[in-house]
Amino acid sequence: MLDPAPRLGDRSLFPTLRARAYLNHAAISPASTRVQAAVSELVADYAARGVEALFPQLEQRERLRGQLAELVGAHREEIGYVANTTAGVRAVALCVPWSAGDTVVLLRGEFPANVTPWQRAAELFDLRLRWLEVSDFHGSAGDGLARLEAVLREGVRLVAVSAVQFQTGLRMPLEEIGALCRAHGAELFVDGIQGCGATPIDVATAHIDYLSCGSHKWLMGLEGLAFLYVRAERAAVLRPVVAGWLSHEEGLRFLFEGAGHLRYDRPIRARADLVEGGAMPGTVLLALDASLGLLHQLTVPAIFEHLQAYHDRLEPGLRQRGFASERSPVRAQRSGILSVLPPKDVELAPLHAALGRRGISCSMPDGRLRFAPHWPNALTETDEVLTAIDEALAELRGG
Repeated sequence: MLDPAPRLGDRSLFPTLRARAYLNHAAISPASTRVQAAVSELVADYAARGVEALFPQLEQRERLRGQLAELVGAHREEIGYVANTTAGVRAVALCVPWSAGDTVVLLRGEFPANVTPWQRAAELFDLRLRWLEVSDFHGSAGDGLARLEAVLREGVRLVAVSAVQFQTGLRMPLEEIGALCRAHGAELFVDGIQGCGATPIDVATAHIDYLSCGSHKWLMGLEGLAFLYVRAERAAVLRPVVAGWLSHEEGLRFLFEGAGHLRYDRPIRARADLVEGGAMPGTVLLALDASLGLLHQLTVPAIFEHLQAYHDRLEPGLRQRGFASERSPVRAQRSGILSVLPPKDVELAPLHAALGRRGISCSMPDGRLRFAPHWPNALTETDEVLTAIDEALAELRGG
């Protein structure tokens, strides 16, 4: 029996998902039947054919590379595969041809994946770190942009920012940030893991030079894989510090074309895929291929609108119950995340646990209660969520 076609608000492709309301896609997405089937079929193929199962995968990986490029408005040759978002950040931090004294702008409040590698690069290459505040970008974002431009005027090599802030769901003004960076000769690195798959991102429009994004959140794949976008002209000058044996041009010839091809002087690819230095996780690549196919069928703009409709139903009920919403009143700053602060008489951790007992899967990063639905979540599900919240509040208040 064929799986049903994906439909917004329909979780038929997740028949074994236990949660009544799964609102944890900003953490880890559950595997759809398409993803499960793709992984199972590959394992069965390896069991039956061994190494022969690899060759169809190589073609599939190139198709997937094209799909990922389409997702963010890039070109196929600007996409490379890495193990996770952090690996992509680290690769860029190590491979940029820095000069001592170069300035990197970071934001306080960012997820550490987009901070720690830059701190290590600063130690290794004698870089200067300048800090701005994520909170300055709330509201009109004017304060944050003004402070950024003031720093850019002093001379900056690279700005590192997340597309969407993990704890509040604030969608950063990437196009404005990118325009400022371009005007002042700075490069822009984006951690895209809380945006790609649920929030439209176009690397060309936003003048993004680098973007790293893991597959296990809004892309709805599995852990162990990410893609790294590197603008072609930036890739051409990267120092291949992270290169491995498969980073060479024609790196496989000595295995399949007979004697005389084992060489160590083949040039390292001057493309984003220089980061693909060794064997890659075939099962996770196929999982992403399967999940990305669903996203392309539904389209990211349609998914984004569905998520806003979900939050539009849930947020007023939360406010009525004494929660303080951190969702931006500015539509352009919204994402797939709705985060709230609990009423003052309610502790967050017990509330989170009480919701979990009632089948509401959500997170509590950095002191917030974070709801992160995706395309399978039905809009009417918000009624169940609010009922569960009422029950949890009554339990905690001794009602």
